[in-house]
Amino acid sequence: MAAADVQKAVEKEFEMALQDRVMEETKDKKNAVEAYVYDMRNKLNDKYHEFVMDSKREQFIAKLQEVEDWLYEDGEDETKGVYVAKLEELKKQGDPVEERYKEHTRWGSVIDQLVYCINSYREAAISADPKLITLIWQRSRRYISSVDIAILFFILASLRFTLAHVLNECIGAEAWLREKIQQHDGLPKHATPGLLSADIRKKAEALNRFCRPILTKPKPKPATPETSLLASSQGDESQSQGVDNTNSSADQPCTRIGKNRFNKNGPTKTFSDQFRDCDKEIVSKISGS
Repeated sequence: MAAADVQKAVEKEFEMALQDRVMEETKDKKNAVEAYVYDMRNKLNDKYHEFVMDSKREQFIAKLQEVEDWLYEDGEDETKGVYVAKLEELKKQGDPVEERYKEHTRWGSVIDQLVYCINSYREAAISADPKLITLIWQRSRRYISSVDIAILFFILASLRFTLAHVLNECIGAEAWLREKIQQHDGLPKHATPGLLSADIRKKAEALNRFCRPILTKPKPKPATPETSLLASSQGDESQSQGVDNTNSSADQPCTRIGKNRFNKNGPTKTFSDQFRDCDKEIVSKISGS
């Protein structure tokens, strides 16, 4: 067979394969229109019934019947583009109904998520009881200097102020949700929702971004060898100063602190260590861990 004949045979084969592909795609689009007609009509008479007005539902069902008749008459042998356009025409009427139904089914879960988020952060903030802060103050004040007392007062006041912000955010989110639910409950199911599930989800995410960094303390980084050696040398110097000044200034406040912080076996916990323990206790109470 000549090369020209081979080329013609290849081109003809390619053309036939292309035609088969177009016919198959056209058939798929026609079947998609038919399937949509049957499926949407059944849903309009069932679970979509309340999500479309009676007059519009009857009009839509009549339109679906018209398209079904067309498929077996004038639309029996149309092109792929015609079937695609026909399906898009039907979806313009059906998609809003379907979206209202989906929003209705999603509402329960997203509202539960937001309510759980509000309650969890509110309980975590309330669990940091002022009595706990007062107890920490009573236990630690005998070991610290006047400067340390001022710092501790400032830290505890800041903690109370921050926890109040968390409570305010929770109260605001709860009031927002209650108002939106009341507005939504007054609407019929076939009306456009006044609040979308995406809006509720965004509210929960915003509350989480605000509260989580406050109520969750990151794990401290491990100390480097250099830091450990420096802390050890400083502890030794402080111990020697405390021992040298014991006899000369036994009644001075700083000497009494030195006696409480050090013993014959070496340094005990400094105020920073003591406050870090208090801080851990507060955080563990807040996070519930």
